[in-house]
Amino acid sequence: MIQNKVPITVAYGDGIGPEIMQATLDIIQAAGANIEIDTIEIGEKVYNRGHSSGIEPHAWDSLRRTKVFLKAPITTPQGGGFKSLNVTVRKVIGLYANIRPCSSLHPFVETKHPKMDIIIVRENEEDLYAGIEHQQTDEVTQCLKIITKPGTEKIIRYAFEYARQYGRKKVTCFTKDNIMKITDGLFHKMFEAIGQEYPDLEKEHWIVDIGAAKLADTPEAFDVIVMPNLYGDILSDVAAQITGSVGLAGSANIGDGFAMFEAIHGSAPRRAGQNLANPSGLVLGAVQMLIHINQADVAQKVHNAWLRTLEDGIHTYDIFKEGNSKQKVGTKEFAQAIIQRLGQQPQTLKAVDYSKAVGKTIHVKASPTVPAKKELVGVDIFLHEKDRDPNKLGNALKDIKAGKMHLSMITNRGVKVYPGGMPETFCTDHWRCRFKNEELKPSTSHDVMSLYQQITDAGFEIIKTENLYTFDGEVAFSAGQGQ
Repeated sequence: MIQNKVPITVAYGDGIGPEIMQATLDIIQAAGANIEIDTIEIGEKVYNRGHSSGIEPHAWDSLRRTKVFLKAPITTPQGGGFKSLNVTVRKVIGLYANIRPCSSLHPFVETKHPKMDIIIVRENEEDLYAGIEHQQTDEVTQCLKIITKPGTEKIIRYAFEYARQYGRKKVTCFTKDNIMKITDGLFHKMFEAIGQEYPDLEKEHWIVDIGAAKLADTPEAFDVIVMPNLYGDILSDVAAQITGSVGLAGSANIGDGFAMFEAIHGSAPRRAGQNLANPSGLVLGAVQMLIHINQADVAQKVHNAWLRTLEDGIHTYDIFKEGNSKQKVGTKEFAQAIIQRLGQQPQTLKAVDYSKAVGKTIHVKASPTVPAKKELVGVDIFLHEKDRDPNKLGNALKDIKAGKMHLSMITNRGVKVYPGGMPETFCTDHWRCRFKNEELKPSTSHDVMSLYQQITDAGFEIIKTENLYTFDGEVAFSAGQGQ
């Protein structure tokens, strides 16, 4: 019985995109992929037609219908006003999990890490990639780091479920919660809590800087790594490069009901139209797509033929090396070499087996949030003040009070400069003035408005405020550095 074709949305992209997409489609269709292709246009031409996100409104209709997106890389125009298409797609349709396998292909692709075989699971929607930025003074800009309980729970559960489904042994979490104790602290705490539900898996946590050093030096120490968005973006590229080349890595972007598959590299416009580009990253992205649409047998056939092609020394220019390689080929010829090896197994590299992944799409849900008792106990009021004397500013504000809130401290770039600051501390024109009830008793929004009015009447320019809260009596805001 012939099964109905699975509809997928395909975008050929920019630069080398059309070449590697055609090569990829040729390979997977030759392997028996049972797909129906709906092509949309994205990227540079769409940007230039006035769509700042790089995708036209009608293209969303295709994605809503197919719920599967195979995407080639695009070129984002330089200059302001243009949004990342990847970030837009990931956030609009909720692609919360970015999965990037990074495995060495020693000895056929040169690497210093012949035993490397890791999976990076990157949170895909939050963190600094929320894209909430402001210029606040002549000298200071800010970018808000957003970490949520539901988003964190979903990505961490996905990492553990992935490890269990694919027979992995350990899940590692990278954060910087020794500095960002509230945001990264939340990520780490949820990792520890959720990890207790997976006693069959080993768990560990690393501070991201030393973890990154360990990853670059001894990647075989890791198995599955789960990280917030920015760390995951950076370190998945590092991991891919130290396997041999970023050009060899594909990725999956998974959400609730939608999925996008791509290479992790860019559009490389300087290589476009020359039949040079390595399609491997997009081919491996398509392999993940085939598993997702329950065609794991085809995915396995493609992946093993790709491994056999590399073993046979048939390489594109980016990984060609005298001694390891036997034949330098172009994009089309590389695709044909893979097609010729469909049904064959690698002889030295470990053959892949995706039989256990059939019909096991990972679904996770965030637990309902139990509301805490939230109480307002203070407010940080940020001022644009060009005078660099913190003591002068403090003396001008020290008598301003509302309810039980009074000036507790002033910081500049997070460092306490009043009262009792150090004269050596460099200051900009951006000041955080914390008004707080020292007993942490509840205040009111009317108190905050009174402070706002008094400070404005004193001739100062307020640029933003942040309320200070306790949740179930626990302080939910950071102290100043040096406080």
